[in-house]
Amino acid sequence: MPISILIVEDQRIVREGLRAVLEDEPEITIVGEAANGQEAIDLFARLRPDVVLMDLQMPVLDGPEATRRIRELHPEAHILVLTTYATDEFIFKALRAGAKGYLLKDVSVDELLGAIRSVHAGQTLLAPTVAARLVVGVSTGGPEALTPREREVLTLMGQGRSNAEIATLLSIAPRTAKVHVQNILSKLGATNRTEAVSLAVRQGLISL
Repeated sequence: MPISILIVEDQRIVREGLRAVLEDEPEITIVGEAANGQEAIDLFARLRPDVVLMDLQMPVLDGPEATRRIRELHPEAHILVLTTYATDEFIFKALRAGAKGYLLKDVSVDELLGAIRSVHAGQTLLAPTVAARLVVGVSTGGPEALTPREREVLTLMGQGRSNAEIATLLSIAPRTAKVHVQNILSKLGATNRTEAVSLAVRQGLISL
C-alpha cells in the first residue's frame, strides 16, 4: 500500500510544490495539507497518515509543539521535520518533541523519498548537517551536553545492558541508573533506548 502523507507547511507555494513532487510517486499518497500546527493536530486525528512532513516555523502553533501534542495523543505517529532551520535550538526542540527525522529543504527528491521510507519503517533519519550539529551539541559543554557518567551509561545501553545491570556495573543505585537513562533520552531527543543507541551510533558517540 502507498505511504499516506500529511503535509504541514504554512507557505502555500511550498505545500503545492511538495504535493506536485510527491503525488507523482506511486508509493506515496497525499491525504491532506495543513497550514499551521493546530490544523495538523486536527487533521492527523481524522486522517491518521503514515508520515507527517512537518515545518517548524508556523503561525497559530509551531511545528515542535504540534509534534509534541500529536505524539502525546498518537504515540505511533511518524513525524519528519522538513525545514530551512539547522540551528541547535530548533534541532533539539524538534527531536525532544518526538520527531523521527529532521531534513533541510535543500534535499533532493530521492533523499526526501528515502527519508519518508525510513521514518515510515520506524527508523530515525537526520540530515548529515543536522547530525553533525547534534554531535557538537551533545559532546560540548553546552546545556545539552552528556556528562561523563551519562556517556558511561550510554555505552552500556549500547551493549544491551538493563538498568539493573548498569547499576551493578557502575556501583550506583538502580533508581540513579534509571534517571541517567531518562536524561540521555531527553538530551538525544530519543523516545526509547533503542532509538537513543541508534542516534548515538550514527553520531559517533558510541560504537557497537
